[in-house]
Amino acid sequence: MENRKKLLVAGILTLIAAGIGFAVRGGLLEIWSAQYGFTMTELGQITGGGLVGFGAVILFAGFLIDTIGYKRLMLIALVCHIVSAAMLFAATPVFNASGKEAVYALLYWSMFIFAIGNGICEGVINPLTADLFPEAKTHYLNILHSGWPAGLVIGGLIVFAKGAVAWEILMATFLVPVAIYGFIVAFETFPKTAAEQGATSYSGMIQKLIGPFFLILLVAHACVGYVELGTDSWINKITASILSSATLGTALFIYTSLLMTVLRFFAGPIVHRISSLGLLLASALIGALGLYLISTGTNVFFMFFAATVYAVGKTFLWPTMLGVLGERYPQSATIGMAIMGCVGMLSAGALGGPGIGYKQDYFASNQLQDVAPETFSRVKAPNENQFLFFPPITGIDGSAAAMLGDNGAAIESEREIAGEDWSTDKFEEPRKQYEWWQANKEFADVDAAPVSEATLYGSRMALRVTALVPLTMAVLYLILLTVFKKPEHIDEEVVEETEAIGAV
Repeated sequence: MENRKKLLVAGILTLIAAGIGFAVRGGLLEIWSAQYGFTMTELGQITGGGLVGFGAVILFAGFLIDTIGYKRLMLIALVCHIVSAAMLFAATPVFNASGKEAVYALLYWSMFIFAIGNGICEGVINPLTADLFPEAKTHYLNILHSGWPAGLVIGGLIVFAKGAVAWEILMATFLVPVAIYGFIVAFETFPKTAAEQGATSYSGMIQKLIGPFFLILLVAHACVGYVELGTDSWINKITASILSSATLGTALFIYTSLLMTVLRFFAGPIVHRISSLGLLLASALIGALGLYLISTGTNVFFMFFAATVYAVGKTFLWPTMLGVLGERYPQSATIGMAIMGCVGMLSAGALGGPGIGYKQDYFASNQLQDVAPETFSRVKAPNENQFLFFPPITGIDGSAAAMLGDNGAAIESEREIAGEDWSTDKFEEPRKQYEWWQANKEFADVDAAPVSEATLYGSRMALRVTALVPLTMAVLYLILLTVFKKPEHIDEEVVEETEAIGAV
């Protein structure tokens, strides 16, 4: 199609919007924890809710593409993105009027609707790109997915404005690329799918997928979702904790995302030399090493090195997995990519985000109980959290930790600003935080250090345990490489492009 580059740009913009929303949300976790009193597990559930919605809709959209068409689905996604942004502006009024549980529900559902829009886009743009560029699927899928880290870079830069600009406005900045992709989608023509052209049927697509190769690919992609997106939900906050600087944590996040954006334009030449599965195996091993190195970091220079290793490891995982599927099952792309995307996002949302949050609570709470049990009794959350079949854990209350961190400055300022309105229902939840501070500030000098140390320990251990996931992926890729010998399609166009670039 003559307009295939325009449609590719629209697809990239959808991922930029998703990346902005994801990055800004990650940078706001500290604010949400302090302002609304969320524990790490609750924050993980909010971020996870967004990814769960993403995954469920990718599958749904994949089965609707041949009925509704690419274009109509993209317009539905546009509406979802707008509704999600509108909900964010009600968060603080809802919290002041109805408390923590109400704002938790509002943020969760806003993220869920945002993820529905993202999921529809993801369900469309992957098979669309494979259709538009059949001669170089893996190469152009990696270029398409450069939009994700590009959005993370932009979102990371936006996060620098937190504190100076209301978080609701920062979160809603994803509407800019949404407006641009909406304009392109409204006026451009989209191609027909293989099923619409009569080349295959739903049953035919599914039958081609059934087999051990696709099953192993799904398990591996579930691990990709956990280790890439689940970790990215937390990495900004965790690195900020390790470096004792939110600014450095955000700068590190921007750097790694920019590195990923650039590297994804070079997937094709790498695949030509070592194959798609070879690239995945190397990426998994490098990613595991990177996570472990980050968990041991103590200074800025080492952390930038560790983050570089981690970024190189995770760069090619998601789009190259889609490329492997497109190469082996070209006529099953709409369904196969939808199933893979669903599994990856469900894993990230239901396992990655909450699981990494739970691990932080688990290790931090256990350490604090061991070294300072009296401190733990004062700062523990009022409720238990549980993840899957693991034992319930009482985490550290986020608002209490924040008040200890700033010696009560923020809550004292809020009390002063509220003035006579402080006793009204509007400030019921902030009053509870203020009352906690008044009752416990005499222990602040004793409690601040052990709480900070326990939180840091929890972050390090959570990353260290998570490093086991890419090691599992490496085993799965090795099985695919050694057991399944079917030759992969080589993107000849990419080879020519690479030679031309080298000549220049």
